Amino acid sequence: MSIRAKAIALGTGIAAVCTVPLVISVTADAAPDVLLSKGRPVVASTAADAAHDAVKAVDGFANTWWEATLGAGSQWLLIDLGKAQEVTRVRLHWEGGYAKSYRVQLSDDGASYRDLYATTNGDGGTDDLRKLDGAGRYLRVLGTRRGTPQAYSIYEVQAYGPGPAAPVVKTNAGSATVSPLAAGLHDPAKKASALALVSSAENSTLDWRGEYDYIEDLHDGRGYTGGIVGFTSGTSDMLALVTEYTKRSPGNRLAPYLPALRAVDGSDSHAGLDPGFPAAWKAAAADPVFQKTQEDERDRMYFDPAVALATADGVRALGQFAYYDAAVMHGMSGLRGIRAEALHKAQIPKEPTGDEIDWLNAFMDARVAEMRTEPAHRDVSRVETAQRTFLRDSNLDLNTPLTWQVYGDNFVIR
Repeated sequence: MSIRAKAIALGTGIAAVCTVPLVISVTADAAPDVLLSKGRPVVASTAADAAHDAVKAVDGFANTWWEATLGAGSQWLLIDLGKAQEVTRVRLHWEGGYAKSYRVQLSDDGASYRDLYATTNGDGGTDDLRKLDGAGRYLRVLGTRRGTPQAYSIYEVQAYGPGPAAPVVKTNAGSATVSPLAAGLHDPAKKASALALVSSAENSTLDWRGEYDYIEDLHDGRGYTGGIVGFTSGTSDMLALVTEYTKRSPGNRLAPYLPALRAVDGSDSHAGLDPGFPAAWKAAAADPVFQKTQEDERDRMYFDPAVALATADGVRALGQFAYYDAAVMHGMSGLRGIRAEALHKAQIPKEPTGDEIDWLNAFMDARVAEMRTEPAHRDVSRVETAQRTFLRDSNLDLNTPLTWQVYGDNFVIR
């Protein structure tokens, strides 16, 4: 049940900067519980400015609040309870920007979360959630659909349990920066995870840098597949790669095969490539110029446009990776087609009524359906036991540790 909170009117001058302690009514069934969250370390996905940073949501004052930015479709507030704690009650005092859909979650490692409470009918005010049953070190409030056009904002988050509470910790108030935990794939560490995830599916290894010399025909109708993201002779990207490499290094070993690559583009033919092309590719892979060209063309053709589209749609690092992985397999046109199919089932998170978790489930459903139309891609584990695993754990920011399975192989990034 949501109880509407009364607005607090502040005066002017000196009186305007005074703080008002938050008064909590204690009922008989709440008496045994202790407040676990006050003064504990806290981070948020974003903060609108230094005056509304995450610390304001656990400072115990009723006239200060955390406020997110209008960025990704979801936003969150994460409190470190100091150790694994039983949580039996959570009280959320929303400011103006409440969440219509939100989850209160617990985690042991700050990456994989389980729901303590979830609703799709939030209406703001004060939500006093009682008789909860869960335990974990990290408590997160994850808003996935806004109830108003403005950004999420919360006066106070209060978590209760048997305790004892961990000591209050002096925090650095005034920070308006985005938490590294909430960074997208342009963050070097997050990008490294995404590249390793794609490599686990494309090359059965996390060491994508060891795949510059990879080349074979997978008999999937795309001719030769080679390099760090599976450039293929039948789908133009291998031609584009070798063309760019030749611009940078005109006398390279692959340059003589450009006429043949142009001729076989769009088919699975090896005409003009056999028998010497695979050996020339492997020899070229020792050239740092070819290695750098592979990386640059990967980013130009797949990574950068996929991440840009995902960011525009309002998805976090997990969604950005899901878009990028789809682009690697299906091309950017294929990615857009998958996105178009998903739009029949859900709205993008950037829309006022979009929900990021609903959208990513719809996107992954459309991706799986597309994969199953191709005999070579009917094993959909790169979605179902990798991306979907992270989504079930609500790991929207692709934070480590990551554990997944692709094509029967198990992988971990710590």
